[in-house]
Amino acid sequence: MDRRGFLAVSGIALTAYVHNWSVAEAEPLVRLQKGSRVSNELLLSLQKTTNHLRGMDASSGSGTVAKLGDDHLTLLRDIAKHGAYDESAGRQLAGLIADTATQTGWFTFDSGAPDEAQSYFLAALRAARASGDPRLGAGALSYMAIRGYSTGHPRDAVTAARAALDKVKTLNVPALEAMLLTRQARGHAMLGAQQAALKALGQATELCARGRSEHDPHWLYWINDGEIQGQAGSCHLALGNPRQAINSLAQAREALNPADVRTRALFLSRAATAQFREGDIEAGGTTANEAMDLAEHLQSARLNEHVHSMASELSMVSNTPHARELIERSVLVTGKGVPR
Repeated sequence: MDRRGFLAVSGIALTAYVHNWSVAEAEPLVRLQKGSRVSNELLLSLQKTTNHLRGMDASSGSGTVAKLGDDHLTLLRDIAKHGAYDESAGRQLAGLIADTATQTGWFTFDSGAPDEAQSYFLAALRAARASGDPRLGAGALSYMAIRGYSTGHPRDAVTAARAALDKVKTLNVPALEAMLLTRQARGHAMLGAQQAALKALGQATELCARGRSEHDPHWLYWINDGEIQGQAGSCHLALGNPRQAINSLAQAREALNPADVRTRALFLSRAATAQFREGDIEAGGTTANEAMDLAEHLQSARLNEHVHSMASELSMVSNTPHARELIERSVLVTGKGVPR
C-alpha cells in the first residue's frame, strides 16, 4: 500500500485492518544480542515521559507536545532496534511504543493533521499486538474512532469502537468500555441513528457509575461522569436536539476533571453552539466568551475549529453589536477569517 493509501485507510480497508489486529496472536518478542540492556528502571523512566506529555497535552494543547511526542517515539523505536531485552522487557517496550504512538497520533490529530495521525494509530495497533495487551490496541482504536466521526467517516468510528469493545469485553475494564461506548455513540449520532446512540450512551453511563477496576489502564485517568455527559451533549447536538445538549453539557461542566482544560473548552464551545441554536443568544454569548477565555491559552487546531464553528452559528442568528464583537474575538483567538 502506498503512503497516501495507508494514511487514508477507511471503510472496508479499515475493517480488514482492525479485524487482522483483533484475531492475530502476539509473536515472541526477545532480543538478547549485543546492545545496552533495557532495564525495568529505564522502562519506568520512559513511561513517565509519555505520561508527562499526555498531561501537558490535556492542559496546554497539542501544539506544545506534538514534536516532543514524535522525538520520544523515535527514541523508543531506536531502543527496540538496538537494545538487549528478554521476553518480559520486550513486551513492556512494545506496550510503551503502542502507548506513545497512540498519544503522538492524538497530538498530531489535534494539531490539525488527521491523515498523518492515522499512520501513528495504525503503528500503535501493530505495537499493541506485539505487547500482548489488548487494552493498548483498544486505546488506539478509540482515537481512530474520534478521527472517523470528526472527518466525515462516522461508520469508521462505529467499526473501530465495536472492534475494541469486543476485544476487551472479558477483561473487567468498565472505565475503558464506557469510554469506547461514547466513541461508538458519537459515530451513531453523526449517522443520525438516535436509538443506537442513546443505547450506547446509556451503557456508558452505567459502566462509569461502577467505577474503575484494577484492570482499567492507567492512561485512562480522565474518564468520569463529566466526560460521559459531555459526549452525550455532543451526540444530542449532532442529532439536532440542542435543548438536551445544553442540559448534558451543563452537567459535564460541573463534573469534568479541572486539569482537562482543552476538553472543558471544547464542551463550552459546543454548549454555546447549542444555545445559539435554541435562540438563547445572551446565554450563548456568555458561554462563548468562557470557551474563548480558555482557547486563548491553548494550542489546539481542533479547538480552534470548534470556536470558528461556534462563531459561524452565531453569525447565522444574530447581527447585533455584541454578536459582532464575539465574532471578531473568535477571529483573534483562532487566527481564522470571519465566519460566514
